[in-house]
Amino acid sequence: MSRENIPEHVAIIMDGNGRWAKQRGLERWEGHKEGVEAVRRVLEAAGNAGVKYLTLYAFSIENWNRPKEEVDILMGLMVDAIVAETDNLMKEGIQVRAIGNLTDLPDKVRQKLNGLIEQTASNHHLTVVLALSYGARWEILNAAKQLAKDCQTGKVKDVEAITGDVFSDYLTTAGIPDPDLLIRTSGECRLSNFLLWQLAYTELYFLDKFWPDFEKEDLYLAIRNFQKRERRFGMTGEQLKK
Repeated sequence: MSRENIPEHVAIIMDGNGRWAKQRGLERWEGHKEGVEAVRRVLEAAGNAGVKYLTLYAFSIENWNRPKEEVDILMGLMVDAIVAETDNLMKEGIQVRAIGNLTDLPDKVRQKLNGLIEQTASNHHLTVVLALSYGARWEILNAAKQLAKDCQTGKVKDVEAITGDVFSDYLTTAGIPDPDLLIRTSGECRLSNFLLWQLAYTELYFLDKFWPDFEKEDLYLAIRNFQKRERRFGMTGEQLKK
């Protein structure tokens, strides 16, 4: 894999844990547990490849509608993973951030997550962004409400001066560059309410493999595919060559 044109920011919709388990006659939670192992592999692979930001769609707002038993198990796995991975994250220089409606998370999960975010804040080798209780429509609506309040209070004085960059600062991803590459596993070809604003010019890569089967080489293949593409951002190829 060439070291040129490495995507600065890779986002992943980690899909297929439950179906992976069902194919093997296992409980759904066992698929989620195996999915944690895939996260470990992709963290190492992203760091080795030179990716600077890795955003993982870990739990959507819609996922709260799943059976309570499954949600409870997921939350427990999340706490266990946070505790288990802390030392390794520090060793590898990985900073953790989180986006989403985090107030909806159980107190224990939120406390452990906040502790991890604080502990890893000075790490700079790779920034991992966990999307938890996240939904893009919720995020955009929330940003619009806050911007409207700032207009009402006079904090924002010139409505005509509001640009896309200004609006982006109201999103939960403020300060994080937009993804260059989005990977979705499991063969599904949709965005599922994930980073709808931020993915406007992101390259999309769909993989017909369940998340627990995702290997390091799968990330490298996605990056190599990305490196072959020409990103024009509305311009022509000739303009880019000038």
